[in-house]
Parts: sequence; C-alpha cells; structure tokens
Amino acid sequence: MAESPNEFKLSNMPSDGISSVKFGPNSSQFLLVSSWDESVRLYDVVADSMRFKYTHSAAVLDCCFYDAVHSFSGGLDKTLKMYDFNTNTDRVVGTHDAPIRCVEYSPEANIIVTGSWDSSVKMWDPRSPSLVGTFPQPDKVYTMSVCGDALIVGTAGRRVLVWDLRNMGYVQQRRESNLKYQTRCIRSFPNKQGYVLSSIEGRVAVEYLDPNPEVQKKKYAFKCHRIKENNQELIYPVNAIAFHNGYNTFATGGSDGYVNIWDGFNKKRLCQFHRYPTSIASLAFSPDGSVLAIASSFMYETEVDKTPAPDTVFIRNVTDQETKPKS
Repeated sequence: MAESPNEFKLSNMPSDGISSVKFGPNSSQFLLVSSWDESVRLYDVVADSMRFKYTHSAAVLDCCFYDAVHSFSGGLDKTLKMYDFNTNTDRVVGTHDAPIRCVEYSPEANIIVTGSWDSSVKMWDPRSPSLVGTFPQPDKVYTMSVCGDALIVGTAGRRVLVWDLRNMGYVQQRRESNLKYQTRCIRSFPNKQGYVLSSIEGRVAVEYLDPNPEVQKKKYAFKCHRIKENNQELIYPVNAIAFHNGYNTFATGGSDGYVNIWDGFNKKRLCQFHRYPTSIASLAFSPDGSVLAIASSFMYETEVDKTPAPDTVFIRNVTDQETKPKS
C-alpha cells in the first residue's frame, strides 16, 4: 500500500501492540502513543520524530495528556505514572488493585480519572499529584469518556454508568448498552449531548444523555465494519471511536482494517478510507480536526500462524470533504 500525499507512517514505532493514541491539548503536532511493549512515546508528527519515551514494568493500556508538558499512563502493572517532558522524569502517582484500562483527563474538573479491571474508578489531582477518591463500579471498567462534567463508564456485563464529576456521591444514570455484545469503546460528543458506543460485534450505538423521553427517541444503532466474502458476512469488532471537535462527526476503526467517518446526527456515512494493513486499535483527531492519527495494530482477535503486519501509526491530513456534515 503506497503512502498517499495526505497520509504517512510515523517512524520509530513500538515493538508490540499499540493500545492508545492521543493528541496534545491544543496542537496537532504532538501525539502520545502507549503500547504493549511497556512504553509510552511522545512523537512530533510534524517532524516525524520521537521526542520522549518512558516505560512501565508491564504493557501500557492507556495514556493521556494533562497539559502540554505532562502525561499520565497506566496498564498491566496497575500503576498510574506521570511524566514531565520538561525534566524528562516520571513518577508513580498511585495504584489500582488490578490493571488500569483507561486514563482520561477532565479539563472542566481539572482531574485525572482512571478506570480499572478492579471494578473501580479513581480520581487524581494532577497538581499534587494525589488520589482524590475511589468509586466502585458494578464490574471491570473497559472504556471511559469524559463529557463536560459527566463521566461515562462502560463496564463488563454491557453496563454503562453516567457519573457527575462534581458530585461522585452517587451514579446519575445506570444504563444497559443497546448492543447485544460486549462494549469495546465509548466516546462522547464534543457538544456534550451524548456519546457513541461500539461493540465487538460490528455495531455502533448513538446515545443521548438527556433522560427526557423525547430526546431518548433520537437514539439509534447501526451495523458497520462488516465484509462480505464468498457469500459470507464477516463481522468485526469496532475497537476505536474518535470525534472531530468542530463538526461533532466521528471516526470508527474496526478489526476489518477500515476507518469510516460518520455524521451521527444525520445518520450518514461520510467516507471510508482505504484498508489498513491490520486491525485499527486506536484513533485520535487533533484538537483542530485537521489530522487523524490511525493506529494499525494486530489485536489477536483470531488465532493466526502468519506474521501480523507491523504496528504502525498513520498520520492522515483530513479534509472538510471527509469530516464535515453534508448540509
């Protein structure tokens, strides 16, 4: 597959599966990449260079920026780390009782949130950095998204919980996924009206937070990331969702190796990119929506003998044609 003028592969990639890609808070230049090779790397995507790399003692499952010069990360070593790009040092902030699956930053609440397979969410003050509180969840946390003051948590058992970061004393809403199979990813609309949830079975649900029955009528689900081969429909997990901040459109990435862009409000697919070498493990739009980072990384969905394609992050310059709702 030749590189197109609007897309290139980042150099100096991790040596094992890519778990997460996240852009810096206000630039399309810096990208964090966490990996099963126990590393977190900071790339300058404009210069195509790796600026920093730090490690955990086991696979890293998620990472996020706190501000332009600090990142947080966690994974199978159950440890939350903070890294300072200015001093090139990392420090252990705290731990969970089981692997940390999700690490998110809420600018509104100025808090770092971690979700773990120990069936809890913890909140951390990034300034000290220190633990603020521990909040039990009904099951293992698989995915999480911050939506203004709301925290949306997807757990095992297809449960979805909506918490208010300003008052974590009780759960605001308890929901069950509309999709029949295990939840893979949840991401919230930039306009804070709702969220998109994907499952391991080629489906995506568009959900609204407002419990008003009139608003709830607007929710829907659709099939995607399915390929017909030899009169057989192959159905793939939808692993990744990323929102365009400007247009409230979103990209989905599946184990079929495809990335689609959707207009969720008008229920339309805007485009599909070419097929990538292997599963799409993570996606991230830059804050201004001009660049999409696409992690193509085999996720061991199938037993294979053949050597999987190498782990790669593609940096794609996206156009309004691809991301803007058609009026």
